[in-house]
Amino acid sequence: MNKYESIIIVNPNVDEAGLKALEEKFTGLINENGKVDSVESMGKRKLAYEVKKCKEGTYILFNFEAKPSFIAELERIYRITDEVIKFIVVKKEN
Repeated sequence: MNKYESIIIVNPNVDEAGLKALEEKFTGLINENGKVDSVESMGKRKLAYEVKKCKEGTYILFNFEAKPSFIAELERIYRITDEVIKFIVVKKEN
């Protein structure tokens, strides 16, 4: 298993309960296929440029371990989740 870091930017209109639900959804999904080391909500920030008509977004950082084959599935789920406006998954050096 490799170590990964993933940041998602969530639509700023999502309320606190919605953010918690998204955090739990992705944490559960990652735990089924690996192990979550940490989850950090980085709060609402202004975006450098407009993304899907949003000028700001709420950032959530996930540090986790997973098999490389799981990353494509995780990114697919990020894409079909309406609240997620942008995401990135990066493999960390061991």
